[in-house]
Amino acid sequence: QVQLVESGGGLVQSGGSLRLSCAASGTILSIDKMAWYRQAPGKERELVATISSSTNTAYAESVKGRFSISRDNAKNTVSLQMNSLKPEDTAVYYCNAFMTVVHGAHDVRDGDYWGQGTQVTVSS
Repeated sequence: QVQLVESGGGLVQSGGSLRLSCAASGTILSIDKMAWYRQAPGKERELVATISSSTNTAYAESVKGRFSISRDNAKNTVSLQMNSLKPEDTAVYYCNAFMTVVHGAHDVRDGDYWGQGTQVTVSS
């Protein structure tokens, strides 16, 4: 069974830092795009940052210069370093990956996978 498991969320004061990590497990042949999304209460889920298999990155305007996404292809992990956090960064953060996965004999599929989410709360 393929899983994405996030860690590193928590409560931090405004101006502080947190580092989120996400590990993919299972019979994974390859991972293409990896990304972090977030969803604040009463709002739609929004894209925070993406990183391609060749480590090209892109960020939402609201986090540019404060957040940094990275990945370790050998370990199937993606991380999000969040600095200068603001109360408006408060949300549940979700890891996302597009992966080629072995589901069984002669059953290989591409798909979008999501983690369960980790809460980030920034107090003012």
